[in-house]
Formats: sequence, structure tokens, C-alpha cells
Amino acid sequence: MRFLLTDEQREFGRSLDALLTAADTPAVLRAWAAGDHGPGRSLWGRLADAGVFALAVPEAYGGVGPLPVEAAVACVELGRHAVPGPVAETLAAGVLLAGTGGPVAAEWLPGIASGAAMVSLTLEGYGPYAPDADAADAVFTVTGDELRLAPGPGEPSASVDPARRLFRPEPGGAPVAKGPAVRAAARAAGDTAAFATAALALGCGEELLRATVAYVKQRTQFGVPVGSFQAVKHRLADTLLGLEFARPLLYGAAVELASEVSRPGAGTGSGSAEGSPGAGAAVAAAKVTAGEAGYAAARTALQLHGAIGYTEELDLAWWLRRARPLRDAWGTPSACRARVLAG
Repeated sequence: MRFLLTDEQREFGRSLDALLTAADTPAVLRAWAAGDHGPGRSLWGRLADAGVFALAVPEAYGGVGPLPVEAAVACVELGRHAVPGPVAETLAAGVLLAGTGGPVAAEWLPGIASGAAMVSLTLEGYGPYAPDADAADAVFTVTGDELRLAPGPGEPSASVDPARRLFRPEPGGAPVAKGPAVRAAARAAGDTAAFATAALALGCGEELLRATVAYVKQRTQFGVPVGSFQAVKHRLADTLLGLEFARPLLYGAAVELASEVSRPGAGTGSGSAEGSPGAGAAVAAAKVTAGEAGYAAARTALQLHGAIGYTEELDLAWWLRRARPLRDAWGTPSACRARVLAG
């Protein structure tokens, strides 16, 4: 069995890297944090044109998915460039609505695939907050076996990452779907959100490590680069090992999810998107490992950058602020470890 990415998948990642490198994401992040969503929505549209959000939407609704491996490739690149917006939530909404079926799927899934619709959501068991709900075109909430469209984003809550604002959606809103299919689809959507967040965390950690290695080659003490010090080398090596150990777990989870969605009836609204314990445990393992590795990379970056790591002017500060929220979103480390043991 072949466990390497194909040439097409690698080229997809390289094309996204080129697109995002030219997009000046630090400027987009600053605008997003200030409440100006225009540059972020423009970038969202270009990512949609590249096929990113269609990866979670079935072909029947204008997508090309579900394609978990390609989604992992995309989210790692989006994490490396710290793309703002509810990326994991929009991908998860694609799975949720496809599993639910009915009029709500027909209304929203084509827009998600094309990039016209940016979606946030909350799922029972994952906390009450919807990231970037103020920028989203829709905020879906699932409680029990009821899917509702929230009447508004609600009030903002404090967030470590100013470019990832948290909102508690306004209560109410008429149910747009209900029944066992909603409950099953919500479980699959939770796995997708955790999986996408793991990929974002891995990409975030990769960029933090890359920037730190470049910095310690330039910064000097006692007439030599600090990167030549043995303690610095060991710290960077530990960070690299953490990220490299997370990578196969992420793609292993992608294979598990791909096997699951290839089953007959998956994603048709029949309730077959429920999710198996094996896939859920694989996603949880990837989430805890990638989240912890990304956060460790942030701690290393902050220490080795010294005092400038705390400054607003340093672009890397946006990645430093993002690492911990990504570690804890859609499954804290303790919750993920418990799910791995249960699975």
C-alpha cells in the first residue's frame, strides 16, 4: 500500500502555497482583526476558485468531495499562512449539511463549494462558541437531533487570537432539519472540524519553526549565530520531531475518513455519515498530536525570538497567538486522549 501523497496532491499544495504567499496574509490578518473582512473574503474567494471548500461538498451539490486527504493538504497550507476565517467550520458544515440532506443542503452546499457562503457552526459537546460568526453568512447550531440556523452571531467573547473572534450565537431560530440523520451528521461534522483544525495546527507549527530557524541563523551572540548553540539546536530538533510525528497521524486520519465516506450511502442524508469509533479515534490522535506540536513550536519560537516575540509589529505574533486556540478548538488535548483510549 502506498502512503505517500501523489504528484497531483503535492502540486495542489504547492499551488496553494504560491497563491497565499502572494496574498500578504499578515495584512489580511490585521484587517480581519480590525473588523474589515473585505480582504479576507477576497482571499476566501480565490481559495474557493482553487477548489478548497469544494473538497467537503459532494458532487451532487457542486463539490468534488468528500476528499479528506486533499483537505488535509489544503488546511496545512492554510495553517502555514494563517488564513483568517472559519475554515474548519465551513468544511465541517459541508459534511453536516450533506449528511442531513433536504432543502437546507440544497440551499447552502453549492454556495459553500463556490466560496459564496462562509459558514460557522457550533455542535453539542464542543463548546458554545462559533468562530468568526460576525463574518459568516450563516451560523448553524446543532442540539440533540435538531439543526437550526441562528438568527444572529450574538455577542463576542474574549479570544487569545484577535483574528479568530468567538461568538455565542443568538438562541432561537426555527429548526431547518431534525431527526436521527442530523445527530449522525453532527458526529461526522465534529470529526471533520477536529481533523481540519489538526491540519491547521500542523501548518501553523511548521511556519513557526521555519521562521525561528531563519531568525537564529541571523541573530548573533558572542560573535556567532545563536543557532550554532547546542541548546538551541536541541530545542529546534525537538520541535521538528513533534511536527514530523504529527504528520503521519494526520494523513492516517485522512485515510480513515476517506474509507468511511466511500461506504455506500455516505453523505446522502440517510444518516450513514455517523462516523465509526476507529475514524473518530484516528482523528482524535491526529488532533492532540498536531495541536500539542503546534503549541510547542509556538513556545520555542517565542523563547528563541527573545523580546521581539512579544511585539505587535512582528508578523510572527499572529502565528504565536493562533497556536494555542488551534490546540484547544474542536477537542481539547484531554478530551482527545480520552477518545483515543475509548476508541
